[in-house]
Amino acid sequence: MAGSVPARRTEKGRSHLLDLDAPRRIVADPEKDARDLARVQRWVMSTLAVTTILHLVVGLVVAAVMLDGPTSSRVGLNVIAGVFGAITVATGLGIHGRRVVSPWLLLGVVPTLVGLWLTFG
Repeated sequence: MAGSVPARRTEKGRSHLLDLDAPRRIVADPEKDARDLARVQRWVMSTLAVTTILHLVVGLVVAAVMLDGPTSSRVGLNVIAGVFGAITVATGLGIHGRRVVSPWLLLGVVPTLVGLWLTFG
């Protein structure tokens, strides 16, 4: 029995994914499907944009911590990280159609504060 082939299923519609006897259902509300797709696309786009810019922010903070140069250069890199942090928040808000100028932009200060704490703490 080691080399035997299993018996083929005889149940109707089970041997493959496409059932020719059951036609595809018609989409009841194509506009709703388009809205759902647009919402998913916005979330994917904002997630990719925000994570990409946050990688830059983390890189700037790490560069400020590792830099052996003058203090002004380290502070400058941390401030630039904060500016890019604010750009990150603005990008996410803009993609979702929200007002870009909002109190959420204050989150851009967080990378600067964390970077200064790591650099001089």
